[in-house]
Amino acid sequence: MFKIQEVNWGIIGCGNVTELKSGPAFNKVEHSRIVAVMRRNPAKAADYAQRHGIPKWYSDAGLLINDPEVNAVYVATPPDSHARYAIEAMRAGKPVYVEKPMARSYEECLEMIRVSEETGVPLFVAYYRRSLPAFLKVKELISDGIIGNPLTVNIRLHKSVPERDLKPETQFWHVNPEIAGAGYFYDLASHQFDYLDFVFGPVTEIHGIARNVAGLYPAEDTVSATFSFHSGVTGTGSWSFVVARGSEEDVIEISGTKGKLSLSSFQHGDVKLTTPEGQISFSFRNPENIQHHLIRQVVSELRGDGKCVSTGLSAARTNLILEKAVTNYYKK
Repeated sequence: MFKIQEVNWGIIGCGNVTELKSGPAFNKVEHSRIVAVMRRNPAKAADYAQRHGIPKWYSDAGLLINDPEVNAVYVATPPDSHARYAIEAMRAGKPVYVEKPMARSYEECLEMIRVSEETGVPLFVAYYRRSLPAFLKVKELISDGIIGNPLTVNIRLHKSVPERDLKPETQFWHVNPEIAGAGYFYDLASHQFDYLDFVFGPVTEIHGIARNVAGLYPAEDTVSATFSFHSGVTGTGSWSFVVARGSEEDVIEISGTKGKLSLSSFQHGDVKLTTPEGQISFSFRNPENIQHHLIRQVVSELRGDGKCVSTGLSAARTNLILEKAVTNYYKK
């Protein structure tokens, strides 16, 4: 059994996601600390280390991975390098916590899992909704039978075009399939499908239609899908990232024989329970660093006294579903 008493993290890719969502949490969890960071731009790496009180920085990922003081690695780069850095770290005997989506493709995910199993080194993925209070409450209400037998899931995620996407020179990597694997669908729907896998078990069937309607970037911008879970629950979803301002929507609705649950995926608002008796809302507060609870689980498992709910195996299932949903667009 893999076991570390004190987890000394090295972060590869100390960009925006690590500033508040994840980075500080590694130092807040007991028996965990960041000892080194890496960014290809030396000035930015040094600046991050200085601002966050981290003793060492690198501009070469290999040097960080092979630093003898580093015994676990957080890969927070864009998806095109997730597999490469995770595999290098695992071959060096260092557990990996990798940002989502797990990789650009299901094939890359399988290779990461193969190396994890071959080396015996743990692999975790940052699907932190599996550990957030509102999402856990929904899972609890379903398990307790509050909405009866779950029947259907409906996902609607409609977002307007950010100013940066109007010009190719200001677009982020999220809409470049060579880097991201696909478009915003991979970045955002991955959280939704992973969470629903947590609640209902694996998706066993999915049929999707993906289109690029606005022509602003190479990736798909609109997706519709139907799917079903191992548990028998069926689902539908629509995602569009080019709707008019004022037409945005972000909701997951779960209907059962006795009621319905509604929650937002990304606004982290109230959970709404609707039954024949009326509607009840449940309010929750997230941790300051949104990944805190999941990082605590990772550290706990590495120390041998707990389990993490988001692994390479569960995350790879999400990549497979995403890939199947957009396959018609990328196989043209």
